[in-house]
Amino acid sequence: MKTRFQIVRAAAGLILFLLISTALGAQTQPPRVTPADDEALLRNWCKTLGSDEFGGRMPMTPYETKTIEYLASQMRKIGLQPAFEGSYFQKVKTIGATCRLAKDRLRVKGAKRRVDLRQPEDLVIWTARATDQVKLPAAEFVFCGFGIDAPEFGWNDFEGVDVRGKIIIAMVNDPGFYDAGLFQGRNMTYYGRWTYKFEQALKLGAAGCLVLHNTAAASYGWNVAANHTGSNLALYDEATADAGELAITGWLHEDGCRKIFAAAGVDFEAAIAAAKRPDFKAFPLKAKGNVVMDVTYEINETCNVGGILPGRDLKDEAVVFSAHWDHFGFGEPDETGDAIYNGASDNGSGMAAVLLLAKRFAEQPVAPRRSILFLIPTLEESGLFGSEYYCKHPVFPMEKTAACINFDCIAPEPLTHDVLVLGGGKTYLDDYLIAAAGAQGRYIKWNDDNSDGWFFRSDHFNFVKRGVPAVVIEFGTDLVDPSRPNKYPRKDWYHKPSDEYREDWDFAGTLAHIHLMYAVGLSVANR
Repeated sequence: MKTRFQIVRAAAGLILFLLISTALGAQTQPPRVTPADDEALLRNWCKTLGSDEFGGRMPMTPYETKTIEYLASQMRKIGLQPAFEGSYFQKVKTIGATCRLAKDRLRVKGAKRRVDLRQPEDLVIWTARATDQVKLPAAEFVFCGFGIDAPEFGWNDFEGVDVRGKIIIAMVNDPGFYDAGLFQGRNMTYYGRWTYKFEQALKLGAAGCLVLHNTAAASYGWNVAANHTGSNLALYDEATADAGELAITGWLHEDGCRKIFAAAGVDFEAAIAAAKRPDFKAFPLKAKGNVVMDVTYEINETCNVGGILPGRDLKDEAVVFSAHWDHFGFGEPDETGDAIYNGASDNGSGMAAVLLLAKRFAEQPVAPRRSILFLIPTLEESGLFGSEYYCKHPVFPMEKTAACINFDCIAPEPLTHDVLVLGGGKTYLDDYLIAAAGAQGRYIKWNDDNSDGWFFRSDHFNFVKRGVPAVVIEFGTDLVDPSRPNKYPRKDWYHKPSDEYREDWDFAGTLAHIHLMYAVGLSVANR
């Protein structure tokens, strides 16, 4: 009996033969370069973009100017055409709001008692509106379970309840986290993301939405949610001179939620248990909040960076390679006193991959049939705003964008036999991935665990929301050389000052992934 590995490898060989046979000779062949050439380029870009000289690449600071001008210079040197009407820069306007609750509290009057919720112990709320103050006197709270309307799963938390002008309380994640028979089990759907809950609340005319935090269901602690106490961003809408957002959005600690329920005379544990069942019905709480929040806001401008390699007969269609450029700049020092969040891996490595691919595609003697856009968006770390803006104002319409291949934190990584793919099994890209991995003597392993919502947390997802196929390549586990594991696991540097380039980074797995995506992108561009 053949193993799953043998079956996948056999299928890969057949598909690769078909792909190469139907493409156009030299156009399907990678440039004749050595791995050493590619590694030297990758190391140089990672080292440069992740250096102290770039100051952690915080948008809307002088370090943005340095970063985007460097990226544009590299695209120009490679020979890419400016993507945005003669410019390598696409301007993205934002509203940045710093918010403070009056007296640092939200007073709640319920049927049973009056309570005060303190920020950030009990809740963290903010607004992205261009206003000096938000006032919601006597705003009624409504408990809406998970805050989900999902017809395909037969689930509607809003049936029979009017939330207009009210503050929704919605649990983080989706019902599948608690019951494997619901939704997609522990594989979180987009309905589980806090961004969806805010979007749905806005759609239904609510005044606000507070997401009830739970460490296990969110996959991160309260300290992460509480980080929203700083400046909060949203895209600026030129038509309305505002952000078109809810009056308030935020996170609610379980202790804070218990206070609201107690004030209303509602059993917290019973309500949470009921919300996990398909027969749950949302209900207004006999409690109202008096929200008074002072706001200081600014309208600012940042930039996406992009270059194009024009295609031939299908040049009005495109394949997109993307990687965000922004990181956190200067922040809380670590134990060594280092306060620069360099972001060498996140996402210096991703930008380096895009630049390397741009160089190799530009060196092809004959351009692919479709155009290729090399897009390096801003504000990924703040909420995927740069890619959201691009998808609303695309160079190539979404219906003519064949795929988005996104890179995020792809180095360092040792070489593995497996290629771990999140979001696979859903689009035509699957066959190309299997073929390209098989040509490398490797195999695809579909990662069905999206319990932490990772698939929704990088720039490709804005393309996915608009129907563009995309997948996420993750670190493999089946090491080619088990004696050489990754010396720098993600947990040691992710969003920390320790994310710095080191000469002993292993790029073998990183290069294999880039070459694999080169083959996939080229096949899609010529199909």
